[in-house]
Amino acid sequence: MSSHLYNRDILRLAASLAGQGRLDRADASADRRSPTCGSRVIADVSLDDRGRIGALGLEARACALGQASAALVHAHGTGKTAEEMRAAADALRVWLAGAEGEANFWPGVAVFEAARGYPARHPSILLAFEAVRDAAEAARAARKGEAA
Repeated sequence: MSSHLYNRDILRLAASLAGQGRLDRADASADRRSPTCGSRVIADVSLDDRGRIGALGLEARACALGQASAALVHAHGTGKTAEEMRAAADALRVWLAGAEGEANFWPGVAVFEAARGYPARHPSILLAFEAVRDAAEAARAARKGEAA
């Protein structure tokens, strides 16, 4: 384990997810697993009356990087739309792959700067963003189906 990759900030974030869990009632859920390492994140979302994430639940069984990522999504995902979650997941993927520029697309994501040089770790970091994106899109689609 590389000490600069699993630094104190990452470990604190990962630990902060403890006690968080799934929602009792959700509009939609999504389950994402990394084929690389077996990390898994299940996301539950409920949308508010404006179509934004009103409640968010996460179950993360992942390495410290995946847990830390889930903690960031949990801390800042409420109030986002499905489109905003898609944009954040896309921006994270591009940034992790080495794109120049600041990591200002999501609060706190710069903590993963050292992980950019470890492509095998990227899927775990992306899991929570992708799971919440998928759940929010499914909830939005279900809501549109109800309105039809």
